[in-house]
Amino acid sequence: MTAIRSPTRAAWPDQRTVWRWHFYAGLFCAPFVIVLAASGSIYLFKTEIEAWLDRDVDRLVAAGPAVAGATVAEQTAAALAAVPGSTLKTLELPEPVAGAAARRATRVIVDRDGEASRVYVHPASLEILKTVPEQERFMRKIFRLHGELWMGDRGSMLVELAASWTIVMILTGLVLWWPRQARGLAGVVYPRLGGGRRIFWRDMHAVTGVWISGLALALLLSGLPWAKSWGNYFKLVRRLTGTAVTAQDWSNGGESRRGAADAGGHAGHGGGGRRGPGRDLSPEDLAAIDRVCSAVRPLGLDPPVLVAPPRKAGGDWSVKSDTANRPRRVDLTVSGDTGAIESRRDFRDKHVIDRIVAYGIAAHEGQLFGWPNQLLGLLTAMGLVLVSVSGIVMWWRRRPPGVLGAPPAPPVGPRRSFGLLAAIGALAVYLPLFGVSLAAVLLLEWLVLRRVPAIRDWLGLDLSA
Repeated sequence: MTAIRSPTRAAWPDQRTVWRWHFYAGLFCAPFVIVLAASGSIYLFKTEIEAWLDRDVDRLVAAGPAVAGATVAEQTAAALAAVPGSTLKTLELPEPVAGAAARRATRVIVDRDGEASRVYVHPASLEILKTVPEQERFMRKIFRLHGELWMGDRGSMLVELAASWTIVMILTGLVLWWPRQARGLAGVVYPRLGGGRRIFWRDMHAVTGVWISGLALALLLSGLPWAKSWGNYFKLVRRLTGTAVTAQDWSNGGESRRGAADAGGHAGHGGGGRRGPGRDLSPEDLAAIDRVCSAVRPLGLDPPVLVAPPRKAGGDWSVKSDTANRPRRVDLTVSGDTGAIESRRDFRDKHVIDRIVAYGIAAHEGQLFGWPNQLLGLLTAMGLVLVSVSGIVMWWRRRPPGVLGAPPAPPVGPRRSFGLLAAIGALAVYLPLFGVSLAAVLLLEWLVLRRVPAIRDWLGLDLSA
């Protein structure tokens, strides 16, 4: 929607375009921003929440007759036996066990008929403490809400569309906020709390938006690689520019559901791990598990450390530090026959593009620099909710009866802004869903909305623009 009532015909795009897009983007994005900010705030504390949910299996005492020197192979075999017909996908490197002095349950992720489950095994007694389907874990549900609104790929594209227009909303908001005739800093960098309700809500909206804009843009841009459409677009660009890699360290769209269990559930926000179904283990494979784990423990990799069997018998095992602080991740291949480290790939060995994306993802998840990162993420999310709510309040209080209440036109038609036109083009290239949706809205407005008087009046459109 770009045109509004004006006594003279105006060129497009102009300053009124900024007002219109900020208004419509705000109305469209507000519900999504609130849902994504709430779910993202929860996900910031994923490690702490999962530790609390699993507290019953991480403060173990002897649970039944202890199995002297229970091996990782025996723990894995117990997990597979607990889910008949299952195969091994991955296991988290367990703590070494001395008799019955076990503190933390061993996590073994098994697959049966394409459904992954996490089996918690007492590492001394081999008792099965609990079995949880990977997709039913609380943080997996929060991830699917945050990334795809529990709607699969269609939800992922809807989230991407909302994120794209939220970026537009923030940028147009900064243009509108830019002080031109301000007298002092009140209402510009800090809110005026004693100016009445109208001024209060205006300043809550504008000033809060300015303070969080940089962090909010960083969150939105760092989240794009997970989106179905933008993620595939990014892969295409990398192929065309010769910067593609064999396997990226994050998933996008439906891959997050197909691959979630391959990394023990840590693929949720792009974790790696071995794709595809698990594999039946021979006695030789089970014996190899102990050699692999014994070789990896002294390396001191950041947990969780995921161990995945080879695709074929006799192949090398895959080991991955799947820590949420992605710059500290390490990928290994380990010989099952000898326990020798065949290859090691550290963060510095990745392509520069993958390193940049990894830094962004770690910051997005609040894991790049500890609790200050989580606090910044939480404050940004709360700020986005405040900006959305205050915008809705302002719109509802000012909205004339019987119309949508889009911003009125200035008294004269402004000149075309070629800088704004260039910015629109750049955004359309970088955010394809924004470009496609913008073209669809403009076409719909020109062909339909302006030609139906009732709709035209309700939206506040004008044939002269």
